[in-house]
Amino acid sequence: MKTIIMLFIATCATFATFAQKSKANLPASKIGTTILANYSCPMHPAVVSDKEGKCPKCKMDLTLSKKEQMKAEVTKLYTCPSHAEVVSNSPGTCAKCSSKLVVDRRGSKQGTTVYTCSMHPGAVSDKPGKCPECGMAMEAKTKKQ
Repeated sequence: MKTIIMLFIATCATFATFAQKSKANLPASKIGTTILANYSCPMHPAVVSDKEGKCPKCKMDLTLSKKEQMKAEVTKLYTCPSHAEVVSNSPGTCAKCSSKLVVDRRGSKQGTTVYTCSMHPGAVSDKPGKCPECGMAMEAKTKKQ
């Protein structure tokens, strides 16, 4: 009887071990990256979207909810300069375009300055410098949130 119980426990432990999902199996760009779904119309709070755009009722720009704006002021978030919906709590690269994530300044009163190459829009940096693909000087671009 002891043998059957020990065999049952060993079998359950084996299944439990192999049933676990591991972050090691995920690509590095997917770990720690979240897509927020908190854009709403200031005039029509029922209109909600997972990305920036226009309200279908009044054509106003959709903005972040007040809760997300306050959270961004308190926490240091990183976002993709090209894809505002890709947000991470740690520095890294964008899961969609592989560009470097920059500090998210949506909660601040100022715009975010990013540097891009005129020939390669995917080459984005938060500091001035040269394009890694063609060597041209990167141009400053301010995004107002």
